[in-house]
This record gives sequence, C-alpha cells and structure tokens, in this order.
Amino acid sequence: MLDFFIKRLIQMLIVVFLALTVVFFLIRLSGDPTVLMLPADAPKEQYDEFRKLHGFDKPLIIQYVDFVGKAIQGDFGESLRLKDSALILVIERLPATFQLAFSALFLSIIIAIPIGVISAYKRNSIIDRFGVGFTILGQAVPSFWLGLIFIYIFSVSFNIFPSGGGGSMIHMILPMVTLAMHSIAKFARFTRSAMLDILRKDYIRTAKASGTPTAKILMKYALRNALIPILTLIALELGTLLGGAVIVEVVFSWPGLGRMLMDSLLNRDFPVVLAGVFFISITYSVINFLTDMLYAVVNPQIRLK
Repeated sequence: MLDFFIKRLIQMLIVVFLALTVVFFLIRLSGDPTVLMLPADAPKEQYDEFRKLHGFDKPLIIQYVDFVGKAIQGDFGESLRLKDSALILVIERLPATFQLAFSALFLSIIIAIPIGVISAYKRNSIIDRFGVGFTILGQAVPSFWLGLIFIYIFSVSFNIFPSGGGGSMIHMILPMVTLAMHSIAKFARFTRSAMLDILRKDYIRTAKASGTPTAKILMKYALRNALIPILTLIALELGTLLGGAVIVEVVFSWPGLGRMLMDSLLNRDFPVVLAGVFFISITYSVINFLTDMLYAVVNPQIRLK
C-alpha cells in the first residue's frame, strides 16, 4: 500500500509540474506584457527598466529556471497589474469558485441520479427517451452559449434573476445551473447505464418474483450497488467543474478565480495566471489522488497496477 501511495503521489507532482511548465511557455508566446502595462508613448528607458524589474530581459530558459526555483517555495511573483502577491490574489478568489463548483455538483447529483434511475426502470418508454434526449442535449450545448440564453430569458426578458455579479444566493442561481447542466447530463447517462446493468442481475429478478416493492428494489438493491462507479465519476467531476467554471464566471461576471484568470490572460499578467493554474492543477490532481486511494482501499488488486 505504501508503494502504491508513493507512486501515485509522484505522479500527482509530475502532473502539476508539467501543467505549470506548459502554461509558462504558452503564455510567453502571447507577447510582451510590457506593451500592455506601459503607455504607448513611454520612453524606451522605461520599457527597459520594466523588463529588467520583472526579469523579462533574461533568456526564456533562465526565466523558467527562476520561476521553478521560486514556485517550489510558493512564490509566484507579484501581479503586474495589481502590484500584489499573485498567490494571495488567487487565494482570495478561491472561495467564490469553490462555492459555485460545489453548488453545481450538489445540484447535478440531486437532479441527475433520479433521472438516471427512472430512465433505467422505464427503459424504452417516453420517459426514458426524454431522459436520453436531455442527456444528449445537455452534453452537446456549450456552457457559454447556454449562459447567454439564460441571461436573455431570465434576466433581460423576464427580469427574474440578475445577469451577473456576486454577493448573494440569487446571483448564483443562473451560473450554478449553467455550470451544472453538463454534469447533470453526464451523471444521468452514467446512472442509467449502471442501473441497467444491475437490473439485469439474477438477484434483482428474484426480488421482483418474491413481491418486493419496486421502490425497495430500485433504492436498496439496485442503486446501492450502482453507486460505486457513480461516486467515482462524481469525485472526478468536481475537478472538471472547477476548470469549467472559468467560462461560466466570465459570462456571469462571477467574482471567482476563473474570471480573474481570464482577465489576467488578456492582460498577460503572467504571475497570476501561473498561480491560478497551479491551484486548479493541484486541486484536480489531489481529487484524482484521493480517488485512487479510495479505489486501493475498496479493491486491493488495484495496488498491483
């Protein structure tokens, strides 16, 4: 078990390191941030001083080595725009992003699992076809487009919910539903598939033949056994929701990490982008790591892989 733990921990650290490395070089390809940070009529001496101050005058490989050395110590530098620690700025935005992601995950679970269970039980019925159609539509529609449609209908046309911002529960409803829609479709489809496999088992047919109530068969015998792969999917989906929150936060002006990352990318605020990517990658990697550990506890054979 210890060898398995160490192996997965090393893999997690490698993933985070590679994510930061790729993003470091990609954002450098976007151009020189000095052009955005200083006025167009600034003298050349001021440009040179700015580049020297932030290390942009050094060769790219030297910049990378400096970055890695500081990142290991938790130092991602100072925001080029806000003149504050990039790490602190990112940490301040994390609660709003986690609030949105966990709310979307909870909404997905309470809606998707009943849809999947009923669709499996009513296989090939109108209800099942409606559920399957909903899952296909939910996974096909892009979040940014769905968010704009929600804003037009519920904010512009009927003025039911605010179109953006944060600060109260009512501001979170539209972005939460938008972010959850893809997960609802995924969970419902997966739950239906898992339930169909379980409902074909001999012990389910025996329970039906013995006159066991349908609700008890579905909830106690079928769903309980189908939950193991479903819970795994739910754990992994949290990381996906945190990553997908970037687009949703921009559409609804939600004051979270995603919106800050997008603003930082547009303004080439390298330190904030790298600090944000670090937290997203470490969160996703930790979730995968904990899932692997749970697998190893439930199924000892996995430790040998």
